Amino acid sequence: MDIKEIQNLIKFVAKSGASEVKLEMEDIKITIKTGSEKTETTIVQAAPMAAMPQAAAPTVSHATEAAAPVKVENDDSKYITVKSPIIGTFYRKPSPDKPSFVEVGTDINVGDTVCVIEAMKLFNEIESEVSGKIVKVLVDDSSPVEFDQPLFLVDPS
Repeated sequence: MDIKEIQNLIKFVAKSGASEVKLEMEDIKITIKTGSEKTETTIVQAAPMAAMPQAAAPTVSHATEAAAPVKVENDDSKYITVKSPIIGTFYRKPSPDKPSFVEVGTDINVGDTVCVIEAMKLFNEIESEVSGKIVKVLVDDSSPVEFDQPLFLVDPS
């Protein structure tokens, strides 16, 4: 694994919202821990590699945008939050060539499909448990989501 692959792995873990990831391969062990302010990476190699100095890898540490706390404005308190029931990749469309399930301003009813979350190569349709109007989409298309992560804000009135 070169330094670019490690940096890309750190960025992916930070965006996913996971708090800790451990990766073990034949000759390398990587542990990535994310906190509210920074991401820490620990790398242990069984045999040192000439291309990547051992001392350079553990210094890979940077602040992440994804780990920052989400600020919710006071006027959002009247809205209901639709949250992710599973971990996976969030998709707003059933396929790339089709329109989004819902947009801001779309009226939804209980049981309407609002998005799809891919988990382990299975596409799970997420149905609304509330009726109302979509006020805000909180996640970008094709983004990793965690369990109980807010996806949409719905105005129930």
